[in-house]
Amino acid sequence: MNDFLKSILLGIVEGITEFLPISSTGHLIIVNQFVDFTGSFAYTFDIVIQLGAILSVVVYFWNRLCPWGGNKSIDERHQIIDIWKKTIIGVVPALVIGGIFGSYIKEYLFNPVTVISALIVGGILLIYLENRKKESTIHSIVSLSYTHAFIIGIIQCLSMIPGTSRSAATIIGAMFLGASRVVAAEFSFFLAIPTMFAASAYSMLKTEGALTAHQMAVLAAGFLVSFIVALLVIAGFMKFITKRDFRPFGYYRIVLGIIILVYFVILRQS
Repeated sequence: MNDFLKSILLGIVEGITEFLPISSTGHLIIVNQFVDFTGSFAYTFDIVIQLGAILSVVVYFWNRLCPWGGNKSIDERHQIIDIWKKTIIGVVPALVIGGIFGSYIKEYLFNPVTVISALIVGGILLIYLENRKKESTIHSIVSLSYTHAFIIGIIQCLSMIPGTSRSAATIIGAMFLGASRVVAAEFSFFLAIPTMFAASAYSMLKTEGALTAHQMAVLAAGFLVSFIVALLVIAGFMKFITKRDFRPFGYYRIVLGIIILVYFVILRQS
């Protein structure tokens, strides 16, 4: 499989999994093993194509995120600015903890065993959240306090463990604090913008040596595919959670974790 086909495949995987609570990093690590796309450039690729997914969030939620235009009232503009304030507060823990422990995490935790464990634990937590049947008390991001935003930001740091899922961590954190599914998902999307942009920028700065023209073209292909697929997934996901809960994603994580466990830990060592 040539590099462009790998780029398209990985872009599809990123676009599908980035905003679903099933771990895009975990899936990319797994797929990379099968398509033989590893090494320092592969790591940079996995991070940078997230920018395509970020762009899809901005496009989909543009009216909710841009305080100008669209004949918005003063109150609506203040609410949008308030969303950005809460988003910035929520991203601070990830910037601090990621800056301190980022290299350690990359060196020691990017492996199938970590992914397996995180997938299964996250799946159990999602199922537990839905089974406890606790009434939501936060039904809009306006009702989400700055303290809530900061706590969710701390919980988001768990997503630095491959297989956890940034989306799952923020959704679980928000719902534990009383947010509805829609509010938890929306704030997860908004929080993704600065978080993933910072991660992508940091990865590019840490890249050793300049990228070749071929590598840049491969990145561009993955970026574009990721953007298109993620935009479609976001639209479908927001419709899904207005009628369904997160239990299917919990069961999926557990089943996927078991399958990976059988393949990587049992079959490849036999």
